[in-house]
Amino acid sequence: MDWWWRQELADEGLDVLIHTQDRIIARSQLLAAGWSDADIRRRLRRRSWQTVHPGVYATHTGPIGYDERLLAALLYAGPDAAWSHHTAAEQHGLIKRDDRRPVHVTIPAERRVRSRPNLRIHRDEHWANRLATVIPPRRQAPQAVLDIVGVSATPDEAAATIAEACQSGQVSPADIVRALDTRGRLRHRSVLRPILADVASGSHSLLELRYLRDVERRHRLPTGVRQRQVDQEFTDVAYPRYGLVVELDGRFHLAPQRRWRDLDRDNRATLRAEATLRYGWFDITNRPCDAAVQVLDVLRRRAPGLPADPCSRQCPVRD
Repeated sequence: MDWWWRQELADEGLDVLIHTQDRIIARSQLLAAGWSDADIRRRLRRRSWQTVHPGVYATHTGPIGYDERLLAALLYAGPDAAWSHHTAAEQHGLIKRDDRRPVHVTIPAERRVRSRPNLRIHRDEHWANRLATVIPPRRQAPQAVLDIVGVSATPDEAAATIAEACQSGQVSPADIVRALDTRGRLRHRSVLRPILADVASGSHSLLELRYLRDVERRHRLPTGVRQRQVDQEFTDVAYPRYGLVVELDGRFHLAPQRRWRDLDRDNRATLRAEATLRYGWFDITNRPCDAAVQVLDVLRRRAPGLPADPCSRQCPVRD
């Protein structure tokens, strides 16, 4: 495979290429532009340039930023290399950018490239089939999600990535399922399809997935409507038949503006004759049975005989 930057170098010249690469340049690019090794060594000896990785340089002496690290990693790994995992997911807009993460690059299985500080090198025999048609090279969006799933420590971490990626609107559960069909062995594979089905049904976060699993299903409560649109907003979980809305938020909101927005939403639900129960991360992850009792109490106001099952002998839910 030829270098992805070669056409830009031919059309625009070296100065433009350096500019578009955030002042990062590789030895291979300089040689292609007609420079000699002596020219490169001269810049380094004068300390007007600095080495980022072997054969990759920053054409300045200041701190190396995250965007520069991204380009430097790709140039260091060679022509047949692509951003993958969290790095590709960030570039596709699937997950939030985090400058503290290492840069992830995937190369063909037959190649060997030494890892470097803050750089993770992965190898894949199906490298070429999983590339997006974009420059600089990166994995396809669904493949990037599965890359992250494969290095996630727990199913919850995998679920959080899938939920965040799908909520971005840049990839769908169906896209990820199709990508999954092209994978053989993959960590957490056995739980992926149920998670994807739940995300497809409207669960937009790990907390919503945990509520669905640990509160609703584990206690056999009615299935709520996910992301119902009402009053130009979306409710997390709604039980229209029973006049109940459940709002889930895993963040701590210290800002008065967000607090008043939550109160206003609860007030509008009351005006619709709907009760609101609001839970945070601790409630759902540490005391889901207590949440189930509260939800069931409200549901039974309109359906006194509504059945439910305790999830254990100690569970306070009563049929």
